[in-house]
Order: sequence, then C-alpha cells, then structure tokens
Amino acid sequence: MTTAHLRRSDRRISPVFLGIVAVTAVTGWATWTGFAEQPGVAVFLFVTGAWVVSLCLHEYAHARTALHSGDISVGAKGYLTLNPVKYTHALLSIVLPVLFVIMGGIGLPGGAVFIERGRIRGRWRHSLISAAGPLTNVLFAIVCTAPFWLDALDGVPRDFRIALAFLALLQVTAAILNFLPVPGLDGYGVIEPWLSYNVRRQVEPLAPFGLLIVFALLWIPAVNGVFFDAIDAILRSLGIGEIDTYCGFELYRFWQTDELCAVSP
Repeated sequence: MTTAHLRRSDRRISPVFLGIVAVTAVTGWATWTGFAEQPGVAVFLFVTGAWVVSLCLHEYAHARTALHSGDISVGAKGYLTLNPVKYTHALLSIVLPVLFVIMGGIGLPGGAVFIERGRIRGRWRHSLISAAGPLTNVLFAIVCTAPFWLDALDGVPRDFRIALAFLALLQVTAAILNFLPVPGLDGYGVIEPWLSYNVRRQVEPLAPFGLLIVFALLWIPAVNGVFFDAIDAILRSLGIGEIDTYCGFELYRFWQTDELCAVSP
C-alpha cells in the first residue's frame, strides 16, 4: 500500500511544472490576442515558458525510457514529476539553456538527468535512453512548424507567428546540437555503448566541458554562419522564412528595438 502510494507520488506531475505550463498558456493567449501592453514582454514569457516546458519533457523522456529499460531509481529521484528543480543538474538543464537563448538565440541542450547505467542491460537500450531526449525536441519542432508547412497561418496574428517561428528555431537547433557526437551531449551517449573501452576512457575527461566547447565554437563567426545557414535551410523547407525567426528573436529581446521588424508584415 505504501509502496503503491510512493510510486504514484513519484510520478505525479509537479505543481511547479503545471505553473510553468500555465504561464506559457496565459502569455501565449496574450500574444495571440494582443492583450499585453508590451507585446515583447508577453512573447519573452511565452517563448521562455515553452522552452522550459520542452526542456522538462526532454529530461522526462530520458527518465521514462530509463525506467522502462531497468533503472527504477528515476522515480525516487523525482525525474518523472517533470519538476525542473529535481534534476541532478538543474543549472545545466534549465538555467544555462535559457541564458543561451537570451544571449544568442540558440537552443543549446542542457545537462542530462543522472541515470544508473549499471541497471540497464543491452547497448541498444543505452542508446535509446540517450536518443529519447533530442527526439522530444524533434517532436516539439514538428508541432511548432506544423502551421507553416500545413499552410494554416490564415488569421494567425503576426506576433504569435514570429514567436512560434523563433520557438521552432530553438527546437531545431536543440535537436541538431543534441545529436552531435560530442562527449557530454546526447549524441555521444547514443554511440558511446558501441565504442571500445579505451576510446571511452580517453574521451571521458572531456564530457564536463562538451556543452561549453559547443557554445564557444558557435561564437566563432565562420562556424556560426555555417551552422545557421543549415538551420535556415531546414526551416525554409518547413515553410518558415528567415525574417520570421529573426523578428521573433528581436521581439523576444523586448529591451531593444529593430526598425525592420517594426514595419515587417
């Protein structure tokens, strides 16, 4: 009886997560209706809230897949409650990704939940656990871009459209960066079980710095240009123009103004 109760509580959705969803919904409504006196503030809260929701779902996907693969400890750790403060690295999982968005408009991934890998049997399961997170970003990107590639934008207010375009950019960048085979990122976690012990031992010291290395590389103009050219090509194929993502980012940073976006339709 007690065990069953604890299991239910371990999986009950956290009020913290529900609060974030509520803020996202309200500010999304304010962006759609133009209710807010300062549209940029509403867009900032809407996109940030939706981004944090996607980060929570990203980590939840890791934990849920690990649970079904044999790591029953994830429930007791609170990973199944979607509560961001329960993550082993809340700073890496939530705070830094939000700062990356504000600073550079980049959906960089965060730190993963702690999985007791010794409980997992089989290399395919290990790979699937690592892939589950970024696959959530792929799903989020599909949802965000659906109105564009379905040509269902009639009646969609401009501010909401460009906010959705910017959110789609964050999800696409997060998915691509997450799948990079860099130590410390999910992409490396996918291939790690298939590497030799010697290779894993040699690259292990780099894991704590993988995220920072990627962020530093993206600050190099040449690398940044090539990366975002690829992102823009993907978004264009999904019906999202560069002007939409650009103006979405500019409106998101409400503390500054851009005349081009102010007059864009």
